[in-house]
Amino acid sequence: MTDIPEIRDTVLQYVVQEYLEDDQARVTYDTALISGGYVDSFSMVSLKRFLEHHYQISIPNELASAEAFDSVTKIAALVHELLRQA
Repeated sequence: MTDIPEIRDTVLQYVVQEYLEDDQARVTYDTALISGGYVDSFSMVSLKRFLEHHYQISIPNELASAEAFDSVTKIAALVHELLRQA
């Protein structure tokens, strides 16, 4: 099974490549992505689709909340839990 550090790295790389226009932006595993303005609701849907495709999981809409997607650490924990349940 994929471990949390690997998931965090994958998510962080995706977020930086897809959503950050400023290459100098300092985003870490615990940066507030949604409440910090880095990821908007449209981008969150795109990120959800990426995670589902990349990890071959289904993320129920009720779990794909702004709070659950507000940091790379939170996203990685959610993905890890869904992988564990699969």
